[in-house]
Amino acid sequence: MQTVTSPDAPHGVRQVEIGPERDGQRIDNALMTLLKGVPKSMIYRILRTGQVRVNGKRAKPDTRLAAGDMLRIPPVRVAEKAETKGPSAGMVSAITDSIIFEDKHFLAIDKATGIASHGGSGVSHGAIELLRAARPNEHIELVHRLDRDTSGVLVFAKTRAGLTGLQAAIRDGSVVKQYLCLMVGHPNKAKFSVNAPLLKSVLQGGERMVRVSDNGKPSLTFFQEMEQYPGGRLMQATLGTGRTHQIRVHAAHIGHPLAGDPKYGDKEINKGMKELGLNRLFLHASHMSFELDGRSYSFSAPMPDDLKDFLDVLAVKGNKIRRLLEKARAHLERTQEMAGKPTFHK
Repeated sequence: MQTVTSPDAPHGVRQVEIGPERDGQRIDNALMTLLKGVPKSMIYRILRTGQVRVNGKRAKPDTRLAAGDMLRIPPVRVAEKAETKGPSAGMVSAITDSIIFEDKHFLAIDKATGIASHGGSGVSHGAIELLRAARPNEHIELVHRLDRDTSGVLVFAKTRAGLTGLQAAIRDGSVVKQYLCLMVGHPNKAKFSVNAPLLKSVLQGGERMVRVSDNGKPSLTFFQEMEQYPGGRLMQATLGTGRTHQIRVHAAHIGHPLAGDPKYGDKEINKGMKELGLNRLFLHASHMSFELDGRSYSFSAPMPDDLKDFLDVLAVKGNKIRRLLEKARAHLERTQEMAGKPTFHK
């Protein structure tokens, strides 16, 4: 049985009977699908004010649905918009070409930089919308997310068992996720970890920001040097936890932000990197592996050509970045030493 909706006309309230395809799904995620086009802020508002109910009881954003539940959705008014055009044939074809694995439970792609995991916040079509356009008769759900500027392995579920099973594995820390990233500067050690709690906040315009805070959630990242370059180090980052912007914030916290990071990086050094040909955040999801129901899954995506080409340039012309680092380090030592903030290392 699929999820079934019935209107309660005179009030415009919808009564939705939850089918097995949404069994175990968080209610906020379900509402984003059921209320297409409704802003995320409005969805959380009707949840906070108790207008959404499950089996007659008020629901919280993290309430999980079960097959057979009756979901009450209040009438939601949104400003009329011009009809949104579907994705172009080229975008659909490109997402299909990016598929690196598929079986009855999962579909994995090598996501290109610039493609969001899902639509919203000014993005009409993310990877999930493009896949659904390519496979209109299939049930496809996003299992996890990558930032828009981050390339690499992104996994989708084709069955509810696959979705809930992999999400449970992610929550209990049994999924291996590894990234390649370029750290600005030269960390003192080739192999180290950053164990610093992270606190997420949403700015007034909806932008997500994360910072290290004693009030944050426990967060752990393991870093290992892969290659050395003038002004930077190519590192492999393995997630011990999976917080929003975790690698980026942990790298910045120790004084070695990721190259090309517009949110947590150094503006002047990013400018120098761009002059050498880096036009994006240097962060690539290179590997993901897990076991589910006795089967081992392993997905890998090679470093994109634009990042490899930039490393070739950096190897020859990286002294410019080194000089920028020396200037940045001197400035930090003058202005931030008393604040106790980390500074760049040589």
